[in-house]
Amino acid sequence: MTDDSATHTPFELGLFTFGELTRDRDTRRLLPAAQRLGEFVDLAILADRAGLDVFGVGEHHRPDFAIASPPVVLAAIAQATERIRLTSTVTVLSTADPVKVFEDFATVDLLSGGRAEITAGRGAYVESFPLFGQRLEDYDDLFEEKLDLLLRLGEAPEVTWQGRFRPALEGVGVYPRPVQDALPVWIAVGGTPASVIRAGRLGLPMYLAILGQPDRFQPLAGLYRRTAASYGHDPAALTLGVTSHVHVARTSQQARDEFYPYYSRYIGDNMPGAHGVPLAREAFEAWAGPRGALFAGSPQEVIEKILWEHEILGHRRFLAQIGLGGLPYATTAAAVELLATEVLPVVRREIG
Repeated sequence: MTDDSATHTPFELGLFTFGELTRDRDTRRLLPAAQRLGEFVDLAILADRAGLDVFGVGEHHRPDFAIASPPVVLAAIAQATERIRLTSTVTVLSTADPVKVFEDFATVDLLSGGRAEITAGRGAYVESFPLFGQRLEDYDDLFEEKLDLLLRLGEAPEVTWQGRFRPALEGVGVYPRPVQDALPVWIAVGGTPASVIRAGRLGLPMYLAILGQPDRFQPLAGLYRRTAASYGHDPAALTLGVTSHVHVARTSQQARDEFYPYYSRYIGDNMPGAHGVPLAREAFEAWAGPRGALFAGSPQEVIEKILWEHEILGHRRFLAQIGLGGLPYATTAAAVELLATEVLPVVRREIG
């Protein structure tokens, strides 16, 4: 069992979306981007009022996604919510300008009264590299350098910095400054040990994107904490988060029957190697089992799986990726209500 490394911090539960346009189940036409963006704002308002802790939006540059600029969407959400924290999930930092990223999220922080966060990632999809004139050969070096600059920008209003991929900065002021003393910067990791070591070395909060068997991520959680300690960071001050695909309904059978037609198509359309072939029901049921990565079940089943993952990983934040595959808004909203009213209170009580 993994030590609970941050008992002073309440367990947090939130939502995120990559902004899929998805297709209408009957007509198979892509839903309008304006409709989907409106639904995401409505879901954030619902999550805020229901008591969830975090709402995140991802970044893609493809015809089947509505969100290419997370800070713009988060700024709209900031004006419609009161307390929920607002984060990118993720900002593809390798192909972004860290100065612009900092300015944009500082603006979200100001508009939200200090609720903004940045989640930086290298990008599981690579469409942004040719779009913004970056080479895939520089995939990791770009991220390392730009993360260094982003963190430096948070330390003081004026910065002097030099790197390989961006013009140098000589005592340049970067404004506006956020409400928070420092904008929180998380690192998103898909399972690469080198990325885990980077987050630990820098002492930054980290998300593990759980796809596949959750227990295979246990060594990575340990590596994160050991690396942080070896670089002088207090492991008890670290925050580990977990992200997973989620749908919850009153009963497990209802949740799986509702979710399967949409999720199977989502996997077929988006997962490497699926080649457009929907996920078989047998595989779906295995993924949704007690030790699988997919959360598709009743509130009690979701609670039990979160608690089991906490035992092996020791995370303090869980983000549910919702609405996958074009699941109707009303069905997704009902799941959000259950997460807030029936899952979160029990998880917090059990974890402490």
